Amino acid sequence: MRSFGLIGKTLTHSFSKKYFSDKFAREGMHDCSYELFPLDSIDLLPGLLAQRPDLLGLNVTIPYKQSVMDYLSEAVIPKELGACNCIKIVDGSCLGYNTDVIGFERSLSPLLEPRYRAALVLGTGGASRAVTYVLRKLGIPFSQVGRTLSAAASITYDQLTAADIQSHQILINTTPLGTYPEVNGIPALPYQAIGAGHLLYDLVYNPSLTAFLQKGVQAGARIKNGEEMLQLQAEESWKIWNQLT
Repeated sequence: MRSFGLIGKTLTHSFSKKYFSDKFAREGMHDCSYELFPLDSIDLLPGLLAQRPDLLGLNVTIPYKQSVMDYLSEAVIPKELGACNCIKIVDGSCLGYNTDVIGFERSLSPLLEPRYRAALVLGTGGASRAVTYVLRKLGIPFSQVGRTLSAAASITYDQLTAADIQSHQILINTTPLGTYPEVNGIPALPYQAIGAGHLLYDLVYNPSLTAFLQKGVQAGARIKNGEEMLQLQAEESWKIWNQLT
């Protein structure tokens, strides 16, 4: 059996397990399995690998995309990215990749128009690393919002004004706020400043229409959730796990 899986802290509503299980069934890959491995701490990863020598690949989700970097034997990840969501396991060694970058770029690019001149990135966690990396690559200026000022966050939610919203036409939620079952969660923004000239992108996919995206709909803005990004990054992970080394 070729075994793969997902590590993170809370995995009850995982996209990856259903996606890969459906993929294996649909494509007749009866020798493959995908499991969930919730870890209370990332330092439990070596123990998991020792217990499961059959594992060939892992996806990584909240909150370990950055801290897992310390457990990689090698990282095929740009230094400035500093986050890993895909691990290929070869002879017990962990090779790290970031497929979120490909997923986000390919899902965002078709939506871009000249009127979208700048972006606000909501959140400073591991998922935001892929988003900001892609925005830099595409030449889109951005500001990153956090609960407190930090090396990543140049502005806090408390400091945001209507003018900030109006001058940033792309609003990207990289936080887990609004994820099922806490569907009423929403980043603290001056939503009255959002208009038809905005694009709201939410990395959350469940529910498909989050409270954040509902605000965009009400304002006549364009919206997109994270489902396509997750599908694209999952397929990229699959390619990596099946590459010959």
